[in-house]
Amino acid sequence: MPTEFERFPNLRVFDHPLVQHKLSIARARGTTPADFRRILDEIAGLMVYEVSRRFDTRAIAVETPLETTEGRQLSRPVTLVPVLRAGLSMTDGVLRLFPEARVGHIGIRRDEATHRPVFYYAKFPHDVRDGYSIVIDPMLATGGSACAAIRHLKEVGCRDIQMVCLVAAPEGVRRVQEEHPDVLVFAASLDRELDANAFIRPGLGDAGDRVFGTVE
Repeated sequence: MPTEFERFPNLRVFDHPLVQHKLSIARARGTTPADFRRILDEIAGLMVYEVSRRFDTRAIAVETPLETTEGRQLSRPVTLVPVLRAGLSMTDGVLRLFPEARVGHIGIRRDEATHRPVFYYAKFPHDVRDGYSIVIDPMLATGGSACAAIRHLKEVGCRDIQMVCLVAAPEGVRRVQEEHPDVLVFAASLDRELDANAFIRPGLGDAGDRVFGTVE
């Protein structure tokens, strides 16, 4: 079970040894883009079991080789919503366990001068409001992009939203809690703080650059 925090009732942090082992590899400066992508993919797959715990199911009839029995299936569709571009790195790991899930996309970049989110793209399944939405972004820093993504989903009618990230800063978790108290945030680590440039410390660098090998 993930760890809960009294000061952040909306946060769940995975302290599982395997998740923490892989997170340490992701943090390391010397981890190559190929290994970084693989590790994020693997961590996302490990986390999704707990993220999906709240999903409703309905009874169905299943024909086994011997008889008919009662089974269960998810009663509502699941839509993964990676925040472009870094969120794509964790999506495949979730899809391996949820191949039936649909994938929407939302494009939000951070203005490096103001640190404010700049929205530029969104595409969702037509019935996204009818199911569960999982916002995926490796980094929850200031919370600006996360809150903008969640707000946009709510504007199109979504009401059951969760967020999955790799590392989170207290400032970002607090902002999501204040603006969207109904949204749970699942993370592999609650890091110490944001620095003067709004980077998470100790963090793992710019996830998008590390995923796509665009580090200068």
